Amino acid sequence: MRCTRPAVVALLGLALTLAAHTGAACAAKGPFSWLGPKDRPFFVENLPDGRCFTMSQEAHGARNGTGTPAVIFSGKQCNGKALRLAPGRQAPRGTVFSSVRFGPR
Repeated sequence: MRCTRPAVVALLGLALTLAAHTGAACAAKGPFSWLGPKDRPFFVENLPDGRCFTMSQEAHGARNGTGTPAVIFSGKQCNGKALRLAPGRQAPRGTVFSSVRFGPR
């Protein structure tokens, strides 16, 4: 996978910045993956818990490969209809989301 895709680069930069401030003990260890425009695969790893990550483009097919629960939201800024994904679970086919948060909330 090329890391030049805007959504991945933006999320990775944000994740690295936040991880430096929150420490490794509060991270969702493992990959969180999804499909973007034209069903291209994207993923990020080891995101900090409790932070909202808004997608910069269309996203669907979420799969939580982390060891921490994730909640995907239909709206930006972790608003709208929420769907909880337990560790290792995938969202139902066709579920579109605009933001995600990791952690026990």
